[in-house]
Amino acid sequence: MQELAPRDYRNILIALSIYITSLIGANTLGIKLIPAGFGLHLSAGAIMFPIVFIMTDVIGEVYGKRMAKFFVLSGIISTALFLAYTLISLALPWSPDGAWATDGFNTIFGVSARFAIASLVAYAVGEYQDVISFFFVKSRVAKYFWLRSTLSNLWSQAFDTVLFMTIALYGVYPNGRLLVLMLSWWLFKVGIGILYTPLSYLGLYLLGGKQAVSANAGTAN
Repeated sequence: MQELAPRDYRNILIALSIYITSLIGANTLGIKLIPAGFGLHLSAGAIMFPIVFIMTDVIGEVYGKRMAKFFVLSGIISTALFLAYTLISLALPWSPDGAWATDGFNTIFGVSARFAIASLVAYAVGEYQDVISFFFVKSRVAKYFWLRSTLSNLWSQAFDTVLFMTIALYGVYPNGRLLVLMLSWWLFKVGIGILYTPLSYLGLYLLGGKQAVSANAGTAN
């Protein structure tokens, strides 16, 4: 891992804040389902979650594989800690003054607890797969950042989607419908990731400057 300047520490902290916020936001807000046409639906978290994968690609590109793995580890710790806080909060007794919120709180965060467990497992596997596949593709196949990022996201989002939906939604839907939802959610997250490609290059510019962008605009690293 390269030696860091004071500016790098600031940039990494900002990037980590965006990364953790996107992860926690996807886990908690993902309980909301939005219509996707053809009788299908998507989780609202599918809009935020691709940012998590894109961020590790950008961080890995500028600061190396080890720093990208540090981001993944921080996400695992954050998700596990949030899950622990959720379970503790659900177990604590209610004051009569807060009884009006009991049913809503227990329903939302009770479901969120299962979602958080599913997300923790899926995230850990998917994100490590993203880092590994990104650098595998970089060393052997693709010289363009956008192509490396897209290919690694295709692979890693498949792991994440299958694991998450199996743990979170198995038994909620018939198996056939669950498979259709898995495919639609995976394609949607990959598609959003592609649409977010300009944000990736903005991240490269903000973290690594013009040199990082030009290095990924048409010449091999």
